[in-house]
Formats: sequence, structure tokens, C-alpha cells
Amino acid sequence: MCELFALSSHIPTAVTFSLKTFAARGGQGGPLDGWGIAYHDGRDARLYKEPEPARDSAWLSFIEGQKRSSNLVLSHMRHATQGAISLANTQPFARELGGRMHIFAHNGKLSVLSLTAETASARFLPLGETDSEIAFCILLERLAQEWTGSSVPTIEARHAVVHRFAADMRVLGPANFVYTDGEILFAHGHRRTQSGGRIAPPGLWRLHRQCAVDPASLREAGVSIGSDPDPQEIALFASVPLTAEQWIPLAEGELIAVRSGCPLAGS
Repeated sequence: MCELFALSSHIPTAVTFSLKTFAARGGQGGPLDGWGIAYHDGRDARLYKEPEPARDSAWLSFIEGQKRSSNLVLSHMRHATQGAISLANTQPFARELGGRMHIFAHNGKLSVLSLTAETASARFLPLGETDSEIAFCILLERLAQEWTGSSVPTIEARHAVVHRFAADMRVLGPANFVYTDGEILFAHGHRRTQSGGRIAPPGLWRLHRQCAVDPASLREAGVSIGSDPDPQEIALFASVPLTAEQWIPLAEGELIAVRSGCPLAGS
């Protein structure tokens, strides 16, 4: 099973990863089949990903040494279940819609046969073979009906589309995902392979902070978040709790929308 991580913050903050440590936090063991990190930067995003195991990566050393600041960060560690080990099948996935980059990462296993029926005549087509990328293309196809012209759709309209999409994906298998359009971060928890092999909730956990970040608090989990003297608000999501703090499990089928570190009403 793969590992997800997402961050939304009020003030852009530097986030660096020790990916080998982070991936081991989920208790999966063994080499990664690929990894990726996306840092939103205005309408665009800096996307780094690689299908090779992290232990052999020269890119990894580069990223760990960067002090890249962003208020929206998504990361995915892959343990392949569908599709070849290739760059096209490595998450997060990115596509343009409405003049901005959209980023998506999924954890679980969906019925590909059911998914492909909806993409037969779609604008958004997958580059690879994974269920996750096909699902992302379906989500974008539905969202495209809202992202028309130069106007940005309302949060309510975007939330309604993502909410319905999540419900449809749950029927097809474990459907934990994080998705952002550069403004709103959506996090959906469903089911995950738990210790002992059971597939059950929770599939995602969250932590909300409204204070200065202790740079050392996440170090054992392989994540470093820079401190800032100004008041900060941060929402963190991960496949498993990353610290000894009071992480809250998302209920089965729960969808949370966050903007600038603050959960939005109705999520």
C-alpha cells in the first residue's frame, strides 16, 4: 500500500523530506517503487518524481537539501499494485485545467474495468496504466464543467463535484486521495490495509496546528517543516500518524476541504 502526505498552510513554509524514513513510517518495508513530491507555486507547481527506489536516487539528495517554500505540498510513495514501474505511473499526477495546475495522489486499489468506461471519449487521458491516474482523469473531466471561461468556480461547486467523485470511487475499492487545484486542498479518507492485512478504515489521518511549528517534531517521520515567527496555521494529512500528537482519523468516506491551513465549513 502506498503512502500519502499533504500540507496546507496559511504562510508558505519550507518542507523537506527524508523519503526513506517517511516511507518506512507506514510499516510497509522493502524498497519503494517510486516517489513524488509537488510544491504549488502560484498557478503552477514544482513536481519532482522518479520511478526508481529512493535509496538509489541522486534527486533525493537534491530535494532533501532544498528549502522549498510553499503553502500546498503533496507527496506520494509508491508500492506498485497496478501498472508497470515507470515514470508515467508515478504519483502525484499533474494536469492543467482552468489555467492552473491540478495535483492528485491516490492510495488504494480501484476496479480499472469500471473506471475506463467513463474515459472512452474524454478530454483528459492517462499517460500510464494505473487506476489512480484514470480516476484523476475522471475527476478532471467532471470538474471541467465548472472550470469554464476565466472565472474560478465557487468552493461549493468544486466541493460538490469532488464529493460525488469520492462516493463513486468508494464503490470501486479503497479510495483514499489528496487533490488540490492550487487553492483548495481536498483530502478523502476511506479504507486501507491495516496491520494484520485487514482492509478497513481509517485510510487517512489529519492534524491541525494553529501555532508556530516545532522543526524537530516531525523529524523522526522524515519530514521537516520550517518554523516562522508569524502566526501560522497548518493542516497535515498522512496515511498514518507521523508524530505522537493527537492525529484524528478521517471517518470512512469523509471528505475535508482546506484553504490556507484552515478547514472550510461543511467539510
